[in-house]
Amino acid sequence: MASQMSLAELELVDVGTPGSQVVAVLEEPGRISTHFAKVPEPGPGQVRVKIKWVGVCGSDVEAFRGARQPEFLSMPVRLGHEVAGTIDRVGADVTGLRPGMKVSCRYVWGAFAEYIVCEPFNVKVLPEDFPLEQVSLIEILPGVIHAAELCRIDASKTVLITGQGVSGLVLTQVISRFSPKRLAVTDLKPENLEIAKRYGATDTFLIPDADTPTMEVAGGAFPDGFDVVVPCLLEGDGMIDAVNASAFGGKIVMYGCIGTCNRPFDFFKVHRKRLEIYSTEPRSDVAMRRYFHEGVQMVLDGLVNTHEIVTDLVPLADVQRAFDLRNTYDNDTIHVLVDCESPDIPA
Repeated sequence: MASQMSLAELELVDVGTPGSQVVAVLEEPGRISTHFAKVPEPGPGQVRVKIKWVGVCGSDVEAFRGARQPEFLSMPVRLGHEVAGTIDRVGADVTGLRPGMKVSCRYVWGAFAEYIVCEPFNVKVLPEDFPLEQVSLIEILPGVIHAAELCRIDASKTVLITGQGVSGLVLTQVISRFSPKRLAVTDLKPENLEIAKRYGATDTFLIPDADTPTMEVAGGAFPDGFDVVVPCLLEGDGMIDAVNASAFGGKIVMYGCIGTCNRPFDFFKVHRKRLEIYSTEPRSDVAMRRYFHEGVQMVLDGLVNTHEIVTDLVPLADVQRAFDLRNTYDNDTIHVLVDCESPDIPA
């Protein structure tokens, strides 16, 4: 993942200064605001992307909640990495890319802005006629596909995905293509579970609250637990539930639950159950590019829907509302896109 972008790295300017752009800055947990800064210029071997949409990712929400550890993130900080935009300028020594190309970005940080500069490695070109509103979630597909491969699913395996938010619903679409024996999912929202059924889930379980263990709800149908558990929640405490829901000799693939764990974690239970635990980020740049390409192709082939779960469109000037929507459980919000081409339009 690209390193964080701090406020100190911005060249702040006054409102209305020629060559300026609007950028969002997380000032402190729960408070994100907009500033004016100089539009960056691409250096040699770099491209500049004019951003249209940026999705509010779960990792952004963790930072917004103040749940990221200090060694990863300090404030104030710029967030945003699920980008859909267009290359508008290329630096010297860049070949193969040109202004006007639609792109998805990966491994960028600080993209709640009108422009961002990155390297060709960070972009994946998309067809000219592909709608930009369907692009931002392509960013998560390399990790999703890698997670699905780590599961080593076959027709004998039972799989559980905990959480059917943005990433969980994409995971359900991809993992269902691996044809597990049964694919169970959990969520707090019944409407998300209905979408998951259409995406290939064979068993859905409504969790009454975040503190209810999965096996309290799903244990009747899966008394021995699950061969593969893919936690797709933000909080690290979800790993405790993942261990408890795993069958003997099972596997946990940590797509989510990488946040702070506030309860004691029973390592002996991991040992006693003979569990395997995997992280999901591709381990090399070459692998990441391969998964990036495969993710784009799955969307282009109609195998993954990145549009249906977009529920809210919010202008950059109202970025605080975008985060408030994404940070609340008791609403119909699934995925929020921030419109960076309309930074000055009030909500």
